[in-house]
Amino acid sequence: QVQLVESGGGLVQAGGSLRLSCAASGSILTINTMRWYRQAPGKQRELVADITSGGTTNYADSVKGRFTISRDNAKNTVFLQMNSLKPEDTAVYSCNAALMRTFAHIENYWGQGTQVTVSS
Repeated sequence: QVQLVESGGGLVQAGGSLRLSCAASGSILTINTMRWYRQAPGKQRELVADITSGGTTNYADSVKGRFTISRDNAKNTVFLQMNSLKPEDTAVYSCNAALMRTFAHIENYWGQGTQVTVSS
């Protein structure tokens, strides 16, 4: 079985920073794209950022220039460095991994989510 475990959420004042981590463990052959999503109360889940196994990144317009996604392939871990946080960044942040446990069969796994709260 595969598990994704997030950490690093919390309460921070506007303008502050947080760093989220998401570590994948279990019987994993390889991980392709890793993504961070967020969902605020009453809103739809949105893609925040993603990163391919080769390191190509993509960001939502709302976080460009403030958030940085990175990964450590040797540790099957993805990070989200969040700077200049705003109250509108408040949400539950979840990681997603598209991975293969067996050759040529890609599956999606989700973490349990971590709360990020930004006070004004």
